[in-house]
Amino acid sequence: MQHLWDIRSPKDNMKTRLIFIFAFLLAATLANAQITIKGVVKDQKGETLPGANVYLKDTFDGANSSLDGSFSFETEETGDQILVVSFVGFKTLEKAINVSGQEVVVDVTLQEIINKIDGVTISAGAYEASDIKKVTVLKPLDIVSTASAAGDIMGAINTLPGTATVGESGRLFVRGGEGYETKVFIDGMEVRNAFGATAPNVPTRGRFSPFLFKGTVFSTGAYSAEYGQALSSALVLNSNDLPTQTQGDISIMSVGGDLAHTKKWEKASISAKIQYTDLRPYQDLVRQNFDWQQAPKGMVGEIVFRQKLTTNGLLKVYANADISDFIIRQPNISRGGEKDTIGVDNTYYYLNATYKDILNDKWTFKGGVSATSNQVDLGFNQSRIDDIEKGYHGKATLTWDASERVSVNMGGEYFHKNFSRTIQDDTNFSIDFSEGIAATYIESDYFASNKFVFRTGLRFETNTLLNRSWISPRIGAAYKISEKGQFSLGYGKFTQSAQNEYSLVNRSLLPETATHYILNYQYINNDRVFRIEAYKKQYNNLVKFDDPNDFTRENYTNDGFGEANGVDFFWRDNRTFKNTDYWISYSYVDSERDYQNFNGVASPGFISKHNFSWVIKHFINPIRTQVGATYTYASSRPFHNLNLEGFHNDGTPDFHDLSLNAAVLIKQNIILYMSSSNVFGRDNIFGYEYADAPNQDGFYERQAIRQGAKRFIFVGLFITLTKDGQENQLRNL
Repeated sequence: MQHLWDIRSPKDNMKTRLIFIFAFLLAATLANAQITIKGVVKDQKGETLPGANVYLKDTFDGANSSLDGSFSFETEETGDQILVVSFVGFKTLEKAINVSGQEVVVDVTLQEIINKIDGVTISAGAYEASDIKKVTVLKPLDIVSTASAAGDIMGAINTLPGTATVGESGRLFVRGGEGYETKVFIDGMEVRNAFGATAPNVPTRGRFSPFLFKGTVFSTGAYSAEYGQALSSALVLNSNDLPTQTQGDISIMSVGGDLAHTKKWEKASISAKIQYTDLRPYQDLVRQNFDWQQAPKGMVGEIVFRQKLTTNGLLKVYANADISDFIIRQPNISRGGEKDTIGVDNTYYYLNATYKDILNDKWTFKGGVSATSNQVDLGFNQSRIDDIEKGYHGKATLTWDASERVSVNMGGEYFHKNFSRTIQDDTNFSIDFSEGIAATYIESDYFASNKFVFRTGLRFETNTLLNRSWISPRIGAAYKISEKGQFSLGYGKFTQSAQNEYSLVNRSLLPETATHYILNYQYINNDRVFRIEAYKKQYNNLVKFDDPNDFTRENYTNDGFGEANGVDFFWRDNRTFKNTDYWISYSYVDSERDYQNFNGVASPGFISKHNFSWVIKHFINPIRTQVGATYTYASSRPFHNLNLEGFHNDGTPDFHDLSLNAAVLIKQNIILYMSSSNVFGRDNIFGYEYADAPNQDGFYERQAIRQGAKRFIFVGLFITLTKDGQENQLRNL
């Protein structure tokens, strides 16, 4: 039997074959057809992302998104595939799709990668000096190379906005707050009595060498819930980690000298320093306004031990001993200028031990203890007052990186202090009190994006002396409006126990309180920094008394109150002029209080409405010399003139000071350093003391409160000894 095609004509047979070949080719073409994959790449806000990389995983098929975020490409792949989409600053997305038919439409939404280090940071109320973070206002070098600071950390901080020039004190007065309202911490641990002991109207200095610290955070308000017991400011000093090498340092100065040596091993180091200060030779050469019976002298010893216990765990132990004394004769206007003899002997010890470790990818531990002992023996003519304060602080904190967007800082701490006073005069007696404060806190940062971060915190404190508790909320936020500029805001409530001399008499005094509101704008670009910050502070429960000489319990109450409002400006530029760095600070503050023995609301005597600082540093390469200058201005301060009607009814002259310094690199390891404050010798007056009673003409005699000398001149030779002889202390000067 023949097949069908066998009986067809040749023409019909050829036609059949052509149809068969065409069908075969059509089937092959359909089997290898190009399928189009297209869509749009957007972020979580719905904004399109141009330039994103889009492709099928394990293939060469893909494209980049266009200016409107759209993409389109063809593929021969079919079935279940993985579409990969990546873009700088966003998480890479892998999305399962089914490739079939002629066209596949995929809409893609990418999530932003949160950068907690280089993203937006809350800067309201905080000036940070660090070599680690990119966005800082100052560096550690700035703390000690400022002409007016004379190597004092507190002196350098006084060139920042928000501080006031109170020349007869030397302490930090921040945004309308008293000097005691600033608290100092080293590696998060409390430092009591951070300033040296002194007599009335004789300025003091900070106790700690700036060489110890790698970074400083100066918070002028609304600071973290981790820190408490400070109404106005927290100064957080972060000590150095393991040194890079073994070295010795010799310093010969116009006011004394010191020897220091650091021994480094692979995972540990120990440093020791001894410093002797004696102003007697200097004051014999430079005329003094003060009448020193015995010029200040003292001895300071420091030991620092560092040990790396684990890959990320570092133990630090720091011990400081500071012994000093002086005797000064001060004229008493109420006794016709006859001089009172005031002697101060101060013995101070401080111990700080901390440990920090990164436990894993999400948890970090910090903890430590500190102890302070401060004994001040004050002799006043034939009387003697001996004060002893001992304080202890224990603390443990945990930081939890809960997710890419959420970070939580939590912890607990306990403060304890004992203060005793012994008075030896016609009526000898002693009195003391103890206080314990237990505190817990929790604070969380939520990174909504790389442009917006929000912080909430809560601090809970219980006072054992009063058997009462307080809750202090803290809030902060920052929004980055561009790569270089951002806004920040801060809010917080703060408490601080009444001063020792008040609690000694009335142990029922409540803590003084302050509420802070801060709005800040900061712009950083190309080594230039601009900041403007407005703030408002409200004080309550301030200690008030009628008679400062009435030491009865009923004389002291918490009926005082006050407020401070102001604005701060800061500009820094180390790019415009070659080898030159400068910054300008201006602060305006309007502050009034009714506290202590005020008879109404008035501006306190330490307030200058206008404060201005200009700091400049220039390095001259040919002669290997760094020169610097600081100009400081403070407007008139109010005081109570007994010869005029009213209260706080007069003002001091304005304050002006131009200070200069220079550091000359004699050899690579030898530096000659020179500085002078108030080079023009201006007679700055900080206030007046009045006689207790009027003279026969009914006029109250007065005497001015002046500087100890027209200017302070410092000369030092600093020698560094290392194996290669290339190290020096220029970075510290």
